[in-house]
Amino acid sequence: MESANQDINLNSPNKGLLSDAMTDVPVDSAAAARTSAPEGLTLAEEEELRSELAKVEEEIGTLRQVLAAKERHCGELKRKLGLTPLDGLKQNLSKSWHDVQVSNAYVKTSEKLGEWNDKVTQSDLYLSASSTLEDWNEKLTQSEAYKKTQETLSQAGQKTSAALSNVGSVISRKLGDMRNSATFKSFEDRVGTIKSRVVGSRENSTEGLHSPSGAGDKPPQDNAPF
Repeated sequence: MESANQDINLNSPNKGLLSDAMTDVPVDSAAAARTSAPEGLTLAEEEELRSELAKVEEEIGTLRQVLAAKERHCGELKRKLGLTPLDGLKQNLSKSWHDVQVSNAYVKTSEKLGEWNDKVTQSDLYLSASSTLEDWNEKLTQSEAYKKTQETLSQAGQKTSAALSNVGSVISRKLGDMRNSATFKSFEDRVGTIKSRVVGSRENSTEGLHSPSGAGDKPPQDNAPF
């Protein structure tokens, strides 16, 4: 309050500052903006453009509401059909990839790559490198070292197969000799004797258990009086 009184005071050295500041403030900025038309437009043209802008903004709002309603209806249809968001994502990716393949940029890029490939494969450097590699391959396959290595590997494979075959034959022959030997026959006879004894003792014990008098095969005595 004191500062305000000092500014309003006629004896103050700042007595003219407040009135000057108040005169610089516009009375109605909106009205001034409406009256000042852009450069190159008349007031009638400005009003017409503002009216068209309002109509377009209204149409945009209406379209947004219609789009939201369509999206809700689409979501309900997908839910009833059992379509998951993953299915929708797959469809969108497939459609996007198809759009990319038929786009001008993709077609032009494919054509450029094909042209570059043709130029590279038909260039002197590429043909010279291919010819050099073919010469090296032919020289390598026809060299003595390559032939010797191939023969060595072939012989090694044949020797390995023959060695395995010989080992199998030796094992079979040894097993046959062992089976026909006296020691093996004696061992087989002993096993057969032990087996027969075990089977015989088991049969005797079984018959003793099933006998009514518990005395084996002896017939029961006749205890009738004379």
